[in-house]
Amino acid sequence: MLGGNLGDSEKIFARALEKLASGGCRELKMSRIHRSAAVDCVPGTPDFSDAAATGEWDGSPFALLRLCQEIEREAGRPADHSSRESRTLDLDIILFGDAVIDTPELKVPHPRAQIRRFVLEPLSELLPAARFPDSGRKIEECLGILPPEV
Repeated sequence: MLGGNLGDSEKIFARALEKLASGGCRELKMSRIHRSAAVDCVPGTPDFSDAAATGEWDGSPFALLRLCQEIEREAGRPADHSSRESRTLDLDIILFGDAVIDTPELKVPHPRAQIRRFVLEPLSELLPAARFPDSGRKIEECLGILPPEV
């Protein structure tokens, strides 16, 4: 998942995909960019741009996480950045095949993915029938039961 609310998100996302590809991701696809109000952020935070991306990765999920963190830093996001603040780029691993990972460093599926419209809508463009391995719910099913305001 790609997100951000500072700078030109279209260019920043394109550059992030290039870096993911040069870092070893293959067959990358990206949803269209969705715009949404900031969720769980400080008051006055600008709206976010969000997109889902899928691809093939031969390494571990932790190696992918490190690559994502490196790309975030290169895009200008400090390592100690709060999740409640504006940012140029946020890369989240929502799903990693059928893996369920629960470590302090990485949680997959992303803990709030199934209740966040700004995650589910872009993801549904690429993987509508995919299931969350922890709940067994399809992405389109999760999207269908969300209240409109979420």
